[in-house]
Amino acid sequence: MSEFLSFPSNFLWGAATCAYQIEGAWDEDGRGESIWDRFSHTPGNIIDGSNGDIACDHYHRWPEDIALMKSLGLRAYRFSIAWPRILPDGRGRVNQAGLDFYRRLVDGLLEAGITPFATLYHWDLPQALQDAGGWPARATAEAFVEYADVVSAALGDRVTNWITHNEPWCISFLSHLLGVHAPGLRDPLAALRTAHHVLLSHGWAVPVIRANSPNAEVGITLNFEWYDPACGSAADVNAARESDGRFNRWFLDPLYGRHYPADAVADFAPALPNGLDFVLPGDLAAIAAPTDFLGVNYYTRRVTRDETAADNLPQQIFADRARTDIGWEEYPEGLYYLLNRLHFEYRPPKLYITENGASFNDGPDAAGRVVDTRRVNYLRDHFRAAHRAMNNGVPLAGYFVWSLMDNFEWAEGYSQRFGIVWVDYETQQRVVKDSGHWYQDVIAANGFSTVNGFAAQPAP
Repeated sequence: MSEFLSFPSNFLWGAATCAYQIEGAWDEDGRGESIWDRFSHTPGNIIDGSNGDIACDHYHRWPEDIALMKSLGLRAYRFSIAWPRILPDGRGRVNQAGLDFYRRLVDGLLEAGITPFATLYHWDLPQALQDAGGWPARATAEAFVEYADVVSAALGDRVTNWITHNEPWCISFLSHLLGVHAPGLRDPLAALRTAHHVLLSHGWAVPVIRANSPNAEVGITLNFEWYDPACGSAADVNAARESDGRFNRWFLDPLYGRHYPADAVADFAPALPNGLDFVLPGDLAAIAAPTDFLGVNYYTRRVTRDETAADNLPQQIFADRARTDIGWEEYPEGLYYLLNRLHFEYRPPKLYITENGASFNDGPDAAGRVVDTRRVNYLRDHFRAAHRAMNNGVPLAGYFVWSLMDNFEWAEGYSQRFGIVWVDYETQQRVVKDSGHWYQDVIAANGFSTVNGFAAQPAP
């Protein structure tokens, strides 16, 4: 039986991108080198040998892209600002051409009736700062505050929604422990120092942004996974606890005044020969600076299994679900559980889903249409989960689909496509996929039908 799920009239439907993934123009108009330029130009780091030198050429095609956003009916657009485009050396000298680019972009969005959400850091650290020690060095946190000051002073009269960092877990652990992302380190202590300095730079930057943009709302975006034990054994339950501590609570708890979780500190002990000696007096109070919202990036869940436990129960209680083309399980229930947990345990004033989407590599058919039914179904199921959470009182204020368009997907290069708009990287042609048309319909109706097909009725 079909049901139409409507959303509040002021709900922000949007889409999200990231500077390095779409802008290109990596060495134009005074932009400095970033760690992702260096990393992607190093053979063996990117699965298809590609880089973000051109990407979607958004730096030159932003008017076309804003027109595309307007045609889709987007109410908000989340983008990131490239630190090396503003401060090529990381600190000091300001590149006016970089600031002018983002002024033009923001003005264009406002003229189109689209609310800009600016993310200050989405992983493109200036290489000069990396050469000086990178995020494991406390000085980089200080440099970030300088950068946040420059940008918010320049754009604070136009941008009233600011995100300090995107996904501190990726910045720290994916990049400094697992080595999958730039700068490609595999150093547990460096990862933990990075996590702290990223959080610290966030806390220090919040009052600076508020001073430069008095009417602004300021928050941070974390990436989350939902963890379920493979079965009810003590070993698997403990594995789920440990994963949740390292992935979710290591960042959530200090942001909300709970310090670093004691169980996770114990789990990290082998990587902390001197304990948390990089946490200085006043740091935790700074990290817990009050914010206006929490950004939520959610894609999948992980089923945890302790393969080392000799007496572990053999059976798995969770059957494998459908997976996206990048291999991530489709589990919309996890979004429902997560939103409830964040609201009832941490009480952020407001929540935004700042990223949610799926990689499916469907391309144009003979008629030029991109039939990505799997993405439509993925989004519908997650929208439904979000709506269900809102019925429980969760203060969800908006939803940003990842991504507006196909783009450079980090270590995966161009092998994965997350966009609701298909991009021909050779010609830079944009083609709205079926999922984009469906989303357009959802926005226009401010809701959607729970059955397959396009949202067919207007909002009441």
